[in-house]
Amino acid sequence: MSHKSMNLTLHVWRQKNAKCDGKFVEYKADGVSPDMSFLEMLDVVNEGLIAKGEEPVEFDHDCREGICGTCSMVINGRPHGPKERTTTCQLHMRSFKDGDSITLEPWRAEAFPVVRDLVVDRSAFDRIIAVGGFITAPAGSPQDSNSLPISKENADLSMDAASCIGCGACVAACPNASAMLFVSAKISHLGLLPQGQPERYLRVRDMIAQMDAEAFGTCTNHGECETACPKGIKMENIARMNRDFIKASLTFRHATIGGGGA
Repeated sequence: MSHKSMNLTLHVWRQKNAKCDGKFVEYKADGVSPDMSFLEMLDVVNEGLIAKGEEPVEFDHDCREGICGTCSMVINGRPHGPKERTTTCQLHMRSFKDGDSITLEPWRAEAFPVVRDLVVDRSAFDRIIAVGGFITAPAGSPQDSNSLPISKENADLSMDAASCIGCGACVAACPNASAMLFVSAKISHLGLLPQGQPERYLRVRDMIAQMDAEAFGTCTNHGECETACPKGIKMENIARMNRDFIKASLTFRHATIGGGGA
């Protein structure tokens, strides 16, 4: 069954780099199929710009399957667009109507400087992971799968937290540009499992210290992060992280970024 094509107006943020001023530029997207993904629509727009000798719009993408978390952009004021639990690459043009105007912006956060146009540098997330997002695992033959008993509740909660793809939508949606949902998901993922216990309190201490060093804002319980998250990460992870952080603060007196010692 064929669907009628749509004609759209795009207002796209164009910015050469973090040091330059940016501005919105209007582009026409004509003959768009409702069955296109949002990124496929941008591909077609860019092909038209290149054919005219103009600079294409830079945007991040990789797997285009809602797994990698790369497709970061704010669409009409909402990270990843109008549909809940949907990444930008999973958003289809049938979510819009013929004649619509669509505004595209990059993530807006001091910790995510603009690289170009809709692309931002999210390496702050990588540095947070590097200081604590790991476990100590002895080398050798793998353990028997039943040697470490794990309750179904904790296993389910850990898997839910592990579904975080690190896209940064939580930061972009938060009025304070807080990374608490992302960090708490990574901490819960490991802290709920027996394998994550040796570094449990060092992990929460060091990852929160790195988060603060990256100039993310604080959490004031607006809840926008959970609403914007394409994987539905719950704010209860933040509460769990705060409880562990209090214990870590009482146990380790000197917090150091990437340290690991008391």
